[in-house]
Amino acid sequence: MKTVLLNSEQHRDLRVDMRFRPENGDAVMWGQTFSPEFRAVQAHYPILFQKDPNSGRFFAVALFGLEQEENLFLQDDRWDAGYIPLMMQRVPFSIGTYPGDDGDEPRRMMHIDVEHPKVNTETGTRLFEEHGANTDYLDRVSGMLEAIHVWHQHDIAFIDTLTELQLLEPVTMDITLEDGTTGQLMGFYTIQEERLKALSAEQVASLHERGYLEPIYMTIASMGKMRALIERKSRNHHERAQ
Repeated sequence: MKTVLLNSEQHRDLRVDMRFRPENGDAVMWGQTFSPEFRAVQAHYPILFQKDPNSGRFFAVALFGLEQEENLFLQDDRWDAGYIPLMMQRVPFSIGTYPGDDGDEPRRMMHIDVEHPKVNTETGTRLFEEHGANTDYLDRVSGMLEAIHVWHQHDIAFIDTLTELQLLEPVTMDITLEDGTTGQLMGFYTIQEERLKALSAEQVASLHERGYLEPIYMTIASMGKMRALIERKSRNHHERAQ
């Protein structure tokens, strides 16, 4: 990884390979997601939570596979789902912050990992026009990064509230494929539904007023997608066995 500040002079010829494929670094078991996109995410993926081992803070993830380095939505160089979480769409770009002038707000600047397998100078979508202006693609990425920044700030309070109300619990899921192969999914957290039901009317009203109640129920609803994920895994397992 080599993340640098993006600029049109040094990176005029860079392109991004838009294909979703293992060789492009897309074979990942999960990707981070944020509560404002839970409604779109839950229609395709289970939403779970993980705990950062360094900070101890929770963050939400969309589940793409059932084992490490497995993305069951990669198919023929495309992502086989109607919605792709923004944290996966924005690869290989990120935001860096720099001190503002004379006490101004910190400036957010776009960065790119120039060593990412999607980045090259021959194949894919250009970042800059010949005269140096942003392409429509780069403007879209800029919008994604701004949304991610805002969503991340929003979810700090959302996750803190879930933690304070003790609404997250570790979960172990037993997996059985169609051919009888079994396994377990561990290391994730989910909503403690009994604890949610036991909240007072005032607590529930507060969650609703702060816009937190909907993403909580979207998280619960998303677990219905575990069956579809297991079915994808079963199909892949069967195809490899042939």
